[in-house]
Amino acid sequence: MLSLVLAIIVLAAVVVFSVQNASPVAVSFFLWRFEASLAVVIFLSVLAGVIIGLLLSAAYSMKRTGRKRRLETASASGVGTPSPPSDGKS
Repeated sequence: MLSLVLAIIVLAAVVVFSVQNASPVAVSFFLWRFEASLAVVIFLSVLAGVIIGLLLSAAYSMKRTGRKRRLETASASGVGTPSPPSDGKS
């Protein structure tokens, strides 16, 4: 029930934001130029940031998982583990 109330509040805030920022703005990026609502431009910018953040987070997580797997494999096979100290009696 609480999540439904929060979703309705967020939706209402988004609607108010969109209505108040409906004026068109010109966006230029190198040779590309278009005109869109300010709310759409801000939404697309945030969406691009979220996607980039998720991709970087996934890449870091996969790198860390691979490193952990390699360490577990090396320790299971005994590679890279120190040998027990000898007591000098042979």
